[in-house]
Amino acid sequence: MRAGIRRPRLPLLRAQGRPALATLLTASLLAGAYAVQAVAALVPHVPLLLAATALSLAVEGMLYRWQQGVPAVFAKAHADVTVRHVLRDLLLVVGLLRLGEQHRETQYASLLAGLLLCYALHCAIQAVSVLVRRTRTLPVVTRNIDASALRLTPAPPALLRRPGHRLLVFGLPATAGLTATAVTDDPRCAAAGIALSLALALGGLAALSLRLLPGKRPAGEQQVLAWFDAWLAEYRPTVGLYFSGGPSSVYQAGMWLEPLARLDGRPLIVLRERFMVSRIPATDIPIVCLPKVPTLMRLEHSTLQVLIHPSNSGKTSQVLRIPTIKHAFVNHGESDKLSSCNPYAKAYDEVWVAGPAARERYALAEVGVEDKDVVEIGRPQLDAVRPYAGPPAGAYTTVLYAPTWEGWDGNPGNTSVIAAGENLVRALLADPGVRLLYKPHPLTGSVDPRAGAADRRVRELIRAANRARSGPRPAPSKELAARTAELDRLTAAEFREGADQAERMLVQSAPPAGRAEAVARVTEAWEAAYWASLPEWEHQVVVDARPSLYSCFDVADLLISDVSSVISDFLASGKPYAVANTGGTSEAEFRAAFPTVAAAVILTPEASGVPALLETVRHPEKDELADARAALKARLLGPTEPSSQERFAAAVRALGAAALEHRLRVPGRRPAELPVQRREPVPHPVSPAAGVRPGTPTRA
Repeated sequence: MRAGIRRPRLPLLRAQGRPALATLLTASLLAGAYAVQAVAALVPHVPLLLAATALSLAVEGMLYRWQQGVPAVFAKAHADVTVRHVLRDLLLVVGLLRLGEQHRETQYASLLAGLLLCYALHCAIQAVSVLVRRTRTLPVVTRNIDASALRLTPAPPALLRRPGHRLLVFGLPATAGLTATAVTDDPRCAAAGIALSLALALGGLAALSLRLLPGKRPAGEQQVLAWFDAWLAEYRPTVGLYFSGGPSSVYQAGMWLEPLARLDGRPLIVLRERFMVSRIPATDIPIVCLPKVPTLMRLEHSTLQVLIHPSNSGKTSQVLRIPTIKHAFVNHGESDKLSSCNPYAKAYDEVWVAGPAARERYALAEVGVEDKDVVEIGRPQLDAVRPYAGPPAGAYTTVLYAPTWEGWDGNPGNTSVIAAGENLVRALLADPGVRLLYKPHPLTGSVDPRAGAADRRVRELIRAANRARSGPRPAPSKELAARTAELDRLTAAEFREGADQAERMLVQSAPPAGRAEAVARVTEAWEAAYWASLPEWEHQVVVDARPSLYSCFDVADLLISDVSSVISDFLASGKPYAVANTGGTSEAEFRAAFPTVAAAVILTPEASGVPALLETVRHPEKDELADARAALKARLLGPTEPSSQERFAAAVRALGAAALEHRLRVPGRRPAELPVQRREPVPHPVSPAAGVRPGTPTRA
């Protein structure tokens, strides 16, 4: 088994080595072109000089289109685009001097002066570009909020903001002119090319400089902060979601958007990374990104009472310093893994869990979380998951294989995809009555390359199985195409190429009324059309944002997964599930260590139990774990009444009331200044601040 795991690393290393090899070959080709150009300039040899110059220009153009990592390699060697361009043109001048007569050196000196002026203008454009970028880098980034009062404008053309592209385009006429002079021996060609490059550079410098005029740049930092304070005072948020993380972790925040939007209060999303503003899925909730701590601290004087936290991050400690806000850790999923009982949880005012099992988990972990601070709210995201409706009704049994990722601690039992993934998939594909849905974790392979390699092999097995299968295929779904177009229109903001954050703020203003309801309605219709458009016999690899994991739950008859929050969530359906034991322990030890597998069929890495598992799914009378699943569901997720959303809302109200009580004990605050969670929408008056009129977002 161990050798079988290690052996596939060789093709993985070869796959990983391909980009590095391409980078090396491209860099070597460019360096070789410059070496040949230098030799041709000194000899001199005109055809060779022209060929080497043309090759270096072609490689430069290829770099910025297909090999964007190579310029970074050259920059580390202090051979950035400016140095390369100067060297290319300098070698052309050297070649011209070597070709020309002695008395023409004075004439070429003027051309050289023109070239130097081009490079000086390039540096000036870059300096002004940096200044423009700074004026457009606002201390607050927003979405779903009317920020037009901040004098936002479209971003400058991308060509003017990217030094590599700009120098290549603006300097091309000069290089072409010098090359033409080397062929024709007519210095007027070089002069015309340099003049055109100068004109382009002067035009770009003028276009950027105009944006620095007082009436052309966005509001200054103090104006933006005053506008933000006024917006907070007008909107009067009561509950928010705080999130900080990397691009691959956005799903952690995404799963709490709908429960947050359905709350009675005025919801808000608080982010810390600028790039995350555009990564958050479609929502009508106002989004504010506060990158700096002093700006974040302005929330202390707002009406915000409760912040929920779906994940821990280094920046979480910064917002926990705000004493006027109560903080609740809701996690992005619950499982028996140690990460579900992180000691960091004791830093929050309360820890909100799904059911009694999580409460017991914290008590046993002894990480400093007191039982009085643990609140059971269920999982609001699961209220819409369809319950078990009996055995498979069609010709195929749909099996969802959703392994988790490898984790940070190197535990071999974290994910089954390395040791058991291929065996499980082969066993499932061997059954002609199975349709497999494979949905790997988004972080698969991010820590252990073996997991990424196993994931790729599993996908290839599925593709091969589909090629070997055949059956009726539905006609292209007009319904799916229509729903996709409608959903994209509702959720996808259209930005022109090169739009920066300030321009995105302008485009992603206050959403139209009723958009959230329309998105929910169209999403449901899209999912129905999506599943109907697929051949019932065809296996699927599901990696896109749509369909969601919960939509996969609805169409699956069986789940195979690992010890993760996926199995806890799947229990909401009451359907059978199985868990792969790849940690090297016995089944008894495995069940004792992980309570969430108490009602699961345990599979070994060899996947020998798959045929018997499928038999129990198709014949419920052979399913001996149905009662155990019902009991475990109540233990993990809590009661079905009241609903999880109602319990979530009650927890928000209770913690908000505690925040209000704390504020009332602080001198200088009047009760009238403190809003409570509301159930009916109220009109919001518009109140200007510091001469800037705040925007009015639409409630979700």
